[in-house]
Amino acid sequence: MNFASDNWAGATPEVMASLQRHNGGFAPAYGGDALTAAVKQRFSAIFERDVEVFFTGTGTACNALSMAAVARPGGLIICSADAHLRNDEYGASEFFTGGMKPVTVPCRLGKIAAADLEATLARYPAGNRTGRSVVLSLTEATEAGTLYSVNEIAALAGIAHAAGLVVHMDGARFANAVAGLGVRPADLTWKAGIDLMSFGGTKNGCWAAEAIVVFEPGRWPDLDILKSRAGHTFSKARFVAAQFEAYLGNDHWLQSARHANGMARRLADQLTQGGRARLAWQAEANEVFPVLPKATVARLRAAGAMFHPWPVDEVEVGSDEELVRLVLSWATTEAEIDRFVGLL
Repeated sequence: MNFASDNWAGATPEVMASLQRHNGGFAPAYGGDALTAAVKQRFSAIFERDVEVFFTGTGTACNALSMAAVARPGGLIICSADAHLRNDEYGASEFFTGGMKPVTVPCRLGKIAAADLEATLARYPAGNRTGRSVVLSLTEATEAGTLYSVNEIAALAGIAHAAGLVVHMDGARFANAVAGLGVRPADLTWKAGIDLMSFGGTKNGCWAAEAIVVFEPGRWPDLDILKSRAGHTFSKARFVAAQFEAYLGNDHWLQSARHANGMARRLADQLTQGGRARLAWQAEANEVFPVLPKATVARLRAAGAMFHPWPVDEVEVGSDEELVRLVLSWATTEAEIDRFVGLL
C-alpha cells in the first residue's frame, strides 16, 4: 500500500526491456547515436511541430536549466507559492541563474488565477529596484493534483507575454494532465503559449528520463552548454533515449498515466462511499487528498500504508484530523486500494 509518491514506483517493463534491448553493441556517445535522433523526432511528432529536445536525468535539472536559459540580470521568476522549483529544489534555479528570485503568485489549490497574476506583475513595474519579471513558470499537473485547462493556460500565457515574459511549464506530471484533460499535447503547450517545458518521464514509469522541450528551436542557443556545465550531458545518452523510445512508443506514456489517474478515481470513490473519509478537493489527476482522523492515520501506517501529510491553508482540518496526500502510479493495483479502504 505505497501511496507516498509516484517517484517510488519502479520503471515499467516496457522501459526496462528497451534499456536491455539497446544495451548491446556500440553507439556514438554524447547524443550522437541514431536512437537519440529518432526519439527527438518522436517528440516533434507528439507536439505536432519541430521542437528542440535536451535530455536530463532529473526534473530539478530541467527546471533549473530552463530558468538559466532565459535568465536576465536582476530577473524574477514568477510562480505559484506551491511551485516545486521554489520549494523543493534547494534553490537550484537561483543558483543556475546567478540569483534570479522566485516571486510567488497567490494560488488556489495549486493554480494561479489571471487576476492574481496581473496584480503580481503590477508590483514590479519597469524601473523598480526589486527586479524585473522575466519568466512565468506554471506547473501542470499542479502540486495539488489539479489541472489547468487549455483556456486557463492560454489566458495566463497571454498576460505574461504581453508583459514581455517567457512562459515555462513544469511538466513533471504532464502525462497525467494530458490524460486527465483528454487533450492533445500541442494544445496544452505551445498552442496555448508555452515557450519551453520540463517534460517528465520518471514519475510515470521511466527509470531516469526527463527532457527540456523548446518549442522554437534555436531560441536559447546556450542551453546545450548550460546542460553540459551542469553535468547533464550524458556520455551514454542512448540509455535516456531508450527509456523515451519505450515511454513514448505506442502511447505507453498516456496508458500509464490513464492507469494512475484511474486508480486515483477508484480510490477517491471508495473513500467517499459510506462517509469513510472526506476529500479536501476532487482528484483531477493521480493524487488524492483526504482528511482522516489522526487515529485512523496512525492505524493505516501501522498496517504498512505509506503516505505523507499535506497541510494546506485552504482546507479546514480539525484538531483530531489530518490532511494527507495519496499518490497513485502506473504500478498501483486495485488490490492495494481495496486493502487500504478495507482498513478504514
